[in-house]
Amino acid sequence: MIKSPICELLGIEYPIFQGGMAWIADGKLAAAVSNGGGLGIISAMNANAEYLKKQIDIVRELTDKPFGVNIMLMSPFADEVAEVVAKEKVPVVTTGAGNPGKYMKQWLEAGIKVIPVVASTAMAKMVTRAGASAIIAEGGESGGHVGEITTMVLIPQICDVTNLPVIAAGGIADGRQLAAAFMLGAQGVQVGTRFLVATECSVHQNYKNKILKATDISTITTGKRLGHPVRSLKTPYSRDYFKAEYSDMSDEELEKLGSGSLYRAAIEGNEETGCFLSGQVAGMIHEEMPAAEIIREIFTEGEKTLQGACAWVK
Repeated sequence: MIKSPICELLGIEYPIFQGGMAWIADGKLAAAVSNGGGLGIISAMNANAEYLKKQIDIVRELTDKPFGVNIMLMSPFADEVAEVVAKEKVPVVTTGAGNPGKYMKQWLEAGIKVIPVVASTAMAKMVTRAGASAIIAEGGESGGHVGEITTMVLIPQICDVTNLPVIAAGGIADGRQLAAAFMLGAQGVQVGTRFLVATECSVHQNYKNKILKATDISTITTGKRLGHPVRSLKTPYSRDYFKAEYSDMSDEELEKLGSGSLYRAAIEGNEETGCFLSGQVAGMIHEEMPAAEIIREIFTEGEKTLQGACAWVK
């Protein structure tokens, strides 16, 4: 069985995190992943403290295993959700879209293990100095907000500049990719898109169906003009948005075009005006199954891959 120091650090069975996907990663999904031996994560997204507290309560009703909360630091509610996780003594906080330095003292004093998501070595160095417990290095193959550097290139460079455990994210859906992440120096992985089709995931069925029907060329990156590129499935909406980026549409109009599009996809299943965020691995996902089975399948295949790694080396 694959173990790594991250398992002992966090008290989890398998070194796998579930991505903090906005409007998708709720208390029900997080609990299912944690019960399956991984680290389930609630997304605080742009929601307020009341919403987050409700999701934390749901997790604690469904599991006694460790779980985490992902906080998007650009959220207008970042200050209040930062206080909630400290008050609730959430075991793990992952962060994205910014520098968590403002909240580190408060969280560390509450006994929280802080694990920021980074996309560059500069940010990895910064959060290491700030007292992070580990680092999630996310490559541009991932769904949602993405950086420029691929996972294959990013992971070893992050490992070279920090002594903290590194969690590989972006482009990971099966055991072969898990094995590759370990070979690059990671001590665990974070998986998002694969958990979109977990039985316990409450996302709209239209969203799941689109993931299951995706191919290797089904995603598109938009938002570069505004400085926050996003990877999603190719749909009439995403193609129209891509064209609008290179038109004379104002930045304000472009922002308005994107407003609410993820909600329309994840909650309403709107296939015309919804933005279906997805990683490039969507084309590898063909079956809906319970979160625990997803985890077991990934690690069973991962062990087999690692055991046969020398088959081609003479």
